[in-house]
Amino acid sequence: MNAKTRFALAVVMLGLLMTGPFLLTVGVLWADLGADERAGFLAAMDRWLPIGGLITIVALILGLQLLRALFRQYVQGLMAMAETLRLMLGANRNFRVTLDGPPEVQELARAANDLAQQRDALLGDVEAQIGEAKASVEAEKNRLAALMSELALGVVVCNLDGRILLYNNRARLQFVALAQGPTSMSGGALIGLGRSIFSILERAQVAHALENIRQRLQKGSAESVAHFITTTRTGQLLRAQMAPVLRTEAEGLAAGGDDCRITGYVLTIENITKSFEREAQRDQVLQQLTDGSRAALGNIRAAVENLIESPDMEPAFRERFLGVIDDETRRMSERLGKTMNDFADSLKTRWPLEDVLGIDVVAAAQRRIEDRLKLATKSESLDDALWIRADSFTLIQAMTFLASRLQDHYDIRELRFRLLAEGKMAFIDLIWSGTPVSSETLYTWELEPMHVAGEVSPLTLRDMAERHGGEIWYQRDKAAHRAYFRLVLPVADTPEVQHVESLPHARSESRPEYYDFDLFNFSDTRIDLDRKLTEVAYSVFDTETTGLEPSAGDEIIQIGAVRAINGRLLRQEVIDQIIDPRRPLKPEGIPIHGITEDMVRGQPTIDVVLPVFHEFCADTVLVAHNAAFDMRFLQLKQESTGLVFDQPVLDTLLLSAVIHPNQESHRLEAIAERLGINVIGRHTALGDAFVTGEVFLKMVPLLADMGIHTLREALAAAEQTYYARVKY
Repeated sequence: MNAKTRFALAVVMLGLLMTGPFLLTVGVLWADLGADERAGFLAAMDRWLPIGGLITIVALILGLQLLRALFRQYVQGLMAMAETLRLMLGANRNFRVTLDGPPEVQELARAANDLAQQRDALLGDVEAQIGEAKASVEAEKNRLAALMSELALGVVVCNLDGRILLYNNRARLQFVALAQGPTSMSGGALIGLGRSIFSILERAQVAHALENIRQRLQKGSAESVAHFITTTRTGQLLRAQMAPVLRTEAEGLAAGGDDCRITGYVLTIENITKSFEREAQRDQVLQQLTDGSRAALGNIRAAVENLIESPDMEPAFRERFLGVIDDETRRMSERLGKTMNDFADSLKTRWPLEDVLGIDVVAAAQRRIEDRLKLATKSESLDDALWIRADSFTLIQAMTFLASRLQDHYDIRELRFRLLAEGKMAFIDLIWSGTPVSSETLYTWELEPMHVAGEVSPLTLRDMAERHGGEIWYQRDKAAHRAYFRLVLPVADTPEVQHVESLPHARSESRPEYYDFDLFNFSDTRIDLDRKLTEVAYSVFDTETTGLEPSAGDEIIQIGAVRAINGRLLRQEVIDQIIDPRRPLKPEGIPIHGITEDMVRGQPTIDVVLPVFHEFCADTVLVAHNAAFDMRFLQLKQESTGLVFDQPVLDTLLLSAVIHPNQESHRLEAIAERLGINVIGRHTALGDAFVTGEVFLKMVPLLADMGIHTLREALAAAEQTYYARVKY
């Protein structure tokens, strides 16, 4: 029996107690009176009944007020205290019972707060001991994660179901670039903790590679690694190497002696699309040279043989054969020149070049010149955002060689560096004051092996320039009485890095964004209503809109979402996108969400953003605060986009009413305050999604304390609340 039912029974009992004795007495007297006495009694009742009834009603009202006050102070107050105590036990240890109500209730609240203080002290000691015990294990995990993060190749660790347990920054860069959708919207939707690697790689190929590894392990082979090449759905070629994660002896005993030693696998992945295309171009170059030259060489050879065999040939025939040789050699030369021009870039790509930050190369060259040559250096006009594609060692060696020749032959005292770009070319200028260099001297230096301070290199300046697909220029600035060598180099083409840096909340460091090795035991995450809340993957989202009436034409202007799995909020696996609603914003809403007309202009429309969001939320449960409002906007777009969000939806507003039915407010800020969560970034879609996610993760153990463990139970409990009736 709930509190409201008990209050209703108390009101009924109060009415019966106040009116029952009077009615019973009247009934007994009425039965004992004769006819004349009853007439006199009725006459007396007509005169005194209104006064008596009024007194009774007033007394009843006063009694009800007293009963209501006692109910609120003792019954509801104690129930609210019980909810607070559950908060202190579970979600927010720092929360305390408010000293409110009658003295007896306040005294109970003081005792509860004192107990909570003692409990916190004990828990602090226990947690400190547990923390010390876990420190070494966490250190080992962090070392492994850091080791994988520093690899130049993309690293992904999966369990046997293909669920991702770890990915490093390089893998994130690669898969963000492979993700479908507009540049600003990809957000790495293809990769994330708990997501399936089979959304990127072909399941059959991964299974085949895993089976090969199993067979090799059974045969005792030391080479338990598999290699394969696969194609993504966007047409990119990936080269993958698979290594198994083997079960330890202790894990094998715990598994009951299962013969399967593999618990997961490590994939190192490299995008080889560009290198494959370059190889194809080189093959085409060779094919063209071969096919185009075979016939010409045959004609030249036949003409030469005729000239050799017939030394006394008539002059007219001799001229014809010489003309054939001249024509064929000229055509071969033209063909060779055209081929070299058409495929010069392809021919140069065999030398391994990498993308480096220009200022890093300049700084390294300055240090080397100052250390080796004791020559002062300075810099001017450095473009700190310029990336170049270069062999940095050879490039620094070339700059040091030029500095040494200038120092030896022209006795310069200072060398200045300048870094700038023009179009697709980057310029590194080595500037000095004094005697200019002659063109003959530069020509000699270009062909001279680069020997500097005892360091010998077989390469020349010209070799360096050719390998980079660049040039070396010498120019004079007569007005400033200076001269400089200009190294012309290609600007780096790094779409993956540029792509990711344009994303919100993306980071460029190489440490892994997330790892969770507990997911080794995490099975398939397909949505099952009877699955425990702790075993489900979630997409927590929020929207900002032009107004509060979706059915009246208001539109979404921002979507923010973050994934949560295994009790963790994955703050780097997010979507944060402003949307052009193609309609004016309401002025009264701008101060709330902070989004202006200028901010939405030129942004993707909802029909572009929604498919990316739909893919981001695939195979997860949706979580939102006041979800009915946000879901209504999504439902209104089903017809135009063909996208249906048919997965289960959990609403933190409804769950708060389930957990804390006696609290006055279920606003997101109030819930966060109760649960001890700092609210940052409110009224931005992603900021609200973060707060909602943290609130939801705190609610899960509170629901478990109430006996609500599964997704089905949580949905059923939420549907019984008053707020579930709100429609939009």
